[in-house]
Amino acid sequence: MKARKRVLCVASGGGHWVQLLRLREAWASHEATYVSVQPEYAQEVAGARFHCIQDATRWDRLKLLWMVLQLALIVLRVRPHVVITTGAAPGVAALKLGKWLGARTVWIDSIANVEQLSMSGSKVAGFADLWLTQWPQLARPEGPRHEGAVL
Repeated sequence: MKARKRVLCVASGGGHWVQLLRLREAWASHEATYVSVQPEYAQEVAGARFHCIQDATRWDRLKLLWMVLQLALIVLRVRPHVVITTGAAPGVAALKLGKWLGARTVWIDSIANVEQLSMSGSKVAGFADLWLTQWPQLARPEGPRHEGAVL
């Protein structure tokens, strides 16, 4: 039996959150901490740690800065072995912060991005240890890879 890992699972709201939750069986035997932007999501992961952070986009730099600071504190407290995200902005920040602390990082681009990678997904190439797209036509030899779809 392998040692339990601390897994930080990060997603913004809506479809990103739904897709993240559909994957949770993959880390069910590990210690998961969830992070998202809606406080009511805590009830969907009852029994696990949950942190609600500021929702932000690139258009509101002050909220974006506050979100990154909140994530930095969470990453420092959790000290994850692995950071997994389905996006968007909170996921990019969490991956970067986790990578700086030595965590393995996983980006799963949203299934909604059929014709091209999401803007956030295209920014993670340099620091995602596993970079995935849910659409085979978006996979490239240099990444992202396609290993199937969540939905």
